[in-house]
Amino acid sequence: MKPDRMRRVDEAVREVLADVLQNEMKDPRIGFATVTGVRTSTDLSHATVLVSVLELEGGSGHSAEDTLEGLRSAHGFLQRRVGEELRLKHTPLLKFTLDETVDRAMRIQELLDHPPAPPVETPEEGADAASADGEDASPTQDDAPR
Repeated sequence: MKPDRMRRVDEAVREVLADVLQNEMKDPRIGFATVTGVRTSTDLSHATVLVSVLELEGGSGHSAEDTLEGLRSAHGFLQRRVGEELRLKHTPLLKFTLDETVDRAMRIQELLDHPPAPPVETPEEGADAASADGEDASPTQDDAPR
């Protein structure tokens, strides 16, 4: 479990990045992105920024990879803004990764709503499989428990 201070730092970094992303970023590669979380190392030297990107149907030209590339190219600017806002002794080096939590949740929900049908075995296939293994399908007296 993370100490309270680390959680507060993670949340403060997330808020600064979300604000800068919404109000100051003008890179055309960056689409509709949301900073969903930040995981800072205990020594505050590195921070992994989780980003969720909404890709609109019809292709607006902002794919998740384009958005991540735009954020990675602007990491110096974003890191400087975090340092200015938070006044930490050491500003963490930012690393942007795609947050796939929403995609996984949607996939699980799809499986729960529409579970795949179990394979149906016909009696003929079961008998063929047993005889192919060299076993007789009918029980004998030797098979009976004693």
